Amino acid sequence: MAPRLFAPRVVVPSPAMDTVLDEELRAQIVHLFALVGEAIAEATHALLAGDRELAKRVVQQDAEIDNIVNSLVDRAEAAMTGVHPPSREDRETLLTLLRILPEIERNGDLAEHVARRAARGLGSEMSPRSRGLVERMGEVAATIWRAATDAIVDGHEGAVGVIEDIDDELDDLHVSLTAELVSGSMAVPVAVEVAMIARFYERFGDHCVNLARRQVSRGD
Repeated sequence: MAPRLFAPRVVVPSPAMDTVLDEELRAQIVHLFALVGEAIAEATHALLAGDRELAKRVVQQDAEIDNIVNSLVDRAEAAMTGVHPPSREDRETLLTLLRILPEIERNGDLAEHVARRAARGLGSEMSPRSRGLVERMGEVAATIWRAATDAIVDGHEGAVGVIEDIDDELDDLHVSLTAELVSGSMAVPVAVEVAMIARFYERFGDHCVNLARRQVSRGD
């Protein structure tokens, strides 16, 4: 059983996400963030531990993430175009939700991409240094996702700076892993796949930065 690196707290959404979202909808949002956090943590573990069954479960779970995103989009759009128009504040909340959902879905897709390579047994073919770097990238990805969750669900001010700092570490790890790939320590086909994985983690961090910025921009 993979360790759960992402353990979201029981939170009460801040007023920024609380005016138009009923209890069921807010619960879906929290659950969605938890699923993506678990997906990136478990995909990393599956890759490094050679756990192909766990990798397959992560791939399958991405369908649940997509379904929740689609359901939230439908409900937000219905609220925007319903018989009773939302207030200005509620409209801003709904627009923010519609803007962040694609970023969340993309991060779920990135975790799935890592898991698909884990399911093919790529981890056993990686060099020791590349494994160590990917392990650290997985840890940092879980950390930055928790920070992004705090920014969106809890409305933590100042989260953008923290998230950007964490993203810088992911970028540095990406550079280090790229250097390892060009050293010739792995067969070319393996190096190509590992390069893709490095890119997935790097993009994961970028989406977290975008999420935080979109939330903060609501107050501009």
